[in-house]
Amino acid sequence: MWRNLLIMAFYQVAILLTLTFKGLTLLRLEHDNPAHAEILKNTFIFNTFVLCQVFSEFNARKPDELNIFKGIAGNKLFIAIIAITVVLQVLIIEFLGKFTTTVRLSWQLWLVSIGLAFVSWPLALVGKLIPVPDRPFLDMFTCCCPGKKEADDGKEDSGVKNIEVV
Repeated sequence: MWRNLLIMAFYQVAILLTLTFKGLTLLRLEHDNPAHAEILKNTFIFNTFVLCQVFSEFNARKPDELNIFKGIAGNKLFIAIIAITVVLQVLIIEFLGKFTTTVRLSWQLWLVSIGLAFVSWPLALVGKLIPVPDRPFLDMFTCCCPGKKEADDGKEDSGVKNIEVV
């Protein structure tokens, strides 16, 4: 699971930082009204972030399986949560602009947002192909920190005796 978490975190941070600092240029908004362009950029960032979370929920369902859709039809609660999230997102972006300080996105920006979020699926697939060692990661450092091994051994024998009640 740590592979998926790290890959998704790095991907989403990279996307969000890129859009935050270069979004006006990438979205070709530098010649628009600066106030509207900034709100549009922030709306796009928000939309992309939420959609990335929705796509990541599919990856989180089956963290160690390649087929993230296996058994999805039987999981009504999961489908309901995804549907509610997507419907609320559309409502927030398209109709609740005054309340949420968002503006409507064009269908092209919606497609770009969905496309950026979709990239998380192939990234997660690649991440699942990274082999995981049988030995826990932190145990690899016991050679550098011999006191840790002794401390862990001491935890096993806490001095409390197990009394068998008959």
